[in-house]
Amino acid sequence: MKISVGAGLKLTFRPWVEGREHVPAEGPAILASNHLSFCDSFFLPAVLDRKVTFIAKAEYFTTPGIKGKLTAAFFKGVGQLPVDRSGGRGAGEAAIRSGIEVLERGELFGIYPEGTRSPDGRLYRGKPGGLARVALATGAPVLPVAMIDTEKIQPPGKMMPKLMRPGIRIGAPLDFSRYQGMEGDRFILRSVTDEVMYAIMKLSGQEYVDIYATAAKRRLADEAKERAEAEKAERAEKKAWERAEHDREEQDRLERERREDKDGETRAG
Repeated sequence: MKISVGAGLKLTFRPWVEGREHVPAEGPAILASNHLSFCDSFFLPAVLDRKVTFIAKAEYFTTPGIKGKLTAAFFKGVGQLPVDRSGGRGAGEAAIRSGIEVLERGELFGIYPEGTRSPDGRLYRGKPGGLARVALATGAPVLPVAMIDTEKIQPPGKMMPKLMRPGIRIGAPLDFSRYQGMEGDRFILRSVTDEVMYAIMKLSGQEYVDIYATAAKRRLADEAKERAEAEKAERAEKKAWERAEHDREEQDRLERERREDKDGETRAG
């Protein structure tokens, strides 16, 4: 299925690629990429001759029904690996073990150091746990990758992609063998992750934001909630004003009718 999916993507979207020569013809390597769109995990494997395994939510593989089975078959076909991410720290450990197993088989492992899609196209701080621990545990080289314009093809929340050319830049491998055996040192993990994120930033040209994307998403969600509440309060205030205005006009009308009735009685008398 990878061949058919990859061929279809290349034919339809014609992605351009720079640095493909940095991907080894054989042996393990980590492809550490920025994350702009749901389709990133499909475009990168499509332009490479070797299989790339990414971590995917287990829900993509366990949804019941015909649609669920088709979705599971598609994700398996493009090299996605199911990991149950509902268990907090345990889920992270499962993802790390899966990445190590992929690399120990001599394959390519794809990972998004930001941990989630960018909410606004900027590059966010990398999480130090997954990428750095897998790299130091295996000694595999880390290739920084920049996805270009994929967020324009399929923005968050949009199902139908837009036809345009995305780009992929693959940087020279980064060697962290000097830190091997030090994956328990959080300062080393932070240093490795920051070096990779800097390389991705240079390749992508993105503005760097030194907070986690998950925190940015929470802040954006909070701001959206505050705006919604403010708009709701404004609508309620406007409705109350319109109701008060209507009541005032109704009182004025009744008062005019009362005066008119009184004037009529006076003239009749």
